[in-house]
Order: sequence, then structure tokens, then C-alpha cells
Amino acid sequence: MDTLYSIFVEPFRQIAEAPLFFFEVLIGGLAAGVMYALVALGFVLIFKASGVFNFAQGAMVLFAALFFVGFIDLGLPIWLSLIITVMVMVALAFAIERVVLRPLVNQAPIILFMATIGITFFLDGFGQTIWGSDVRRLDIGIPEDPIFIGDMLLNSFDLFAAAVCGVLVAGLALFFQYTPTGRALRAVADDHQAALTVGIPLNVIWTIVWTVAGLVGLVAGVLWGAKLGVQFNLALIALKALPVLILGGFTSVPGAIVGGLIIGGGEKVAEVYWGPVIGGAIEDWFAYMLAMVFLLFRPEGLFGEKIIERV
Repeated sequence: MDTLYSIFVEPFRQIAEAPLFFFEVLIGGLAAGVMYALVALGFVLIFKASGVFNFAQGAMVLFAALFFVGFIDLGLPIWLSLIITVMVMVALAFAIERVVLRPLVNQAPIILFMATIGITFFLDGFGQTIWGSDVRRLDIGIPEDPIFIGDMLLNSFDLFAAAVCGVLVAGLALFFQYTPTGRALRAVADDHQAALTVGIPLNVIWTIVWTVAGLVGLVAGVLWGAKLGVQFNLALIALKALPVLILGGFTSVPGAIVGGLIIGGGEKVAEVYWGPVIGGAIEDWFAYMLAMVFLLFRPEGLFGEKIIERV
């Protein structure tokens, strides 16, 4: 009885007694959720353009962060390191399109998915070969001191990162919805062959979308690297965007945003209020458990389209 009380009653009593602390925890979780949403958008970009889940997105986040901090460690200024890393990610997008994707046009989605797994291991190995596997500290000049907003104590880095990610997420959403390239991306996702017949250059579209996904990975890698240090665990953190996609839907930009906020806020609140009862490290598995529940009851996600196949 005491255990049931601790799980189902005590956390809500604590929230009622200290609502300001609850909002501090929630806002911190939502800030992390915006960064999850940014990584998830990289997955959405590739899925919209090719109809395949890009398993390499987490490795791209790590790859970009490794090159950025590596150039800084060589003595280059931050702005020059950023420019060179952007060029590296653009070159990577061209290489992936030319070497991997172009020979696989009109192949089954499972073939493309396996190709992204191969890209993942290549990027992990290549990055480790060049820069090593040590944890690297990344300081980009963002203050981490706590600040007061009203009576709430919040982390200034989390707020800054959330603002940057929010602007980028909004820009990508507008890009998909209102630009000719965004409409071409949706056409390519629906049918590669049909898109080719109406004059949409598939190789150009794939290069653009992998470039944008790489730049999204760069921003996410820099922010997560500044927060946690540039380490190979960043690729696993980036894969937490998978539950975000399951919640929001694999083809939905708004779904990636909402799913990221749900995962970020939910795991932080669960860690603080249920962690002392259930045990620590709830943040490590909360997102995947929530995603499993969604798969059971709404596998298409909150914003995904329900697919009905007729036999």
C-alpha cells in the first residue's frame, strides 16, 4: 500500500505543494525536448525524401560535433571552425548521394535502410580515426549560470539552446510547407519514378535533403556537445529522437516538435518525481517505454497518416 501511495499519490502531492519547482523541472525538460525535436527533424527530412528511416542521423550529429571541436582544438577560431565544418557536412552529403544513394534509386526501402546502417559505422569509425575517442570539452561561449524568471530558477544555457533550436525548427517547417523544394521533397517521397518523370531531379533533391539533415546534425551536435561534452555517447542520445518520431509520426514536422516536447518534459518530470520511488535513470528508458505504448495503441503517431491497405 505504501508503495502504491508513493507512486500514484505522493508525486502529485509534491507538485501541489511546490508548483514553481514543478514548472522549473518542466521547462528544463521542454528545453531538452526542443533539442530532441531538432534531431528528429533530421530523420523526418530523410524519410520524406526517400521513404526510409535514416539510422545514420545520430552518427551525423556526432560526426559534425567531432569535426567542429577538433578544428577548435587545432587553434582555429570558433567562426572559422563552424564554416569549415559546414563545408565538411555539405561534402559529406554530396558523397553520400553520389556513392551510396544514386546506385540505389528505386530499390526497396529495406535496402536504403541497410545502406544508412553502413553509413553509421563508417562515420563512427572515420571520426574516431581522425579525432580519437576521448571526451572533448566544447565551450562556445554560452553562459550556463542559472537565472531567475519571475520566481523560477532556470538554466540560461537550456533557454538559449531551446531558442536556437526553436528558430531552426520553425524555419524548416516553413521550408517544407511553402517552398517549391519542400513540395518536391514530398513528391520524391511519394514515388521516386513518378517524380523523375515530371522533371524533379532526384539526385539534386537527395543532395539538398542530406545537406540540410547534416546541418541540422551540426547544430544539434554543437549544442549537445557544449552541454555534455563531445563524446561517442552523443550518437545514442541522438537516437532518442526515434521515440519522438514514433509519438509524432515519421512524416510530420509538427509531430516531431510536439513529440520532442512530450519526451523532454515527460522524462524530466518522471526522473525528479518518480525516480526516488522507482529507481534512478528513468531518463534513459522513459522515452522508449512511452513509444512502446504508442505503438500498441496508435502506431502512426499523433500526426501521422493512418495507412489502410486493401487486399
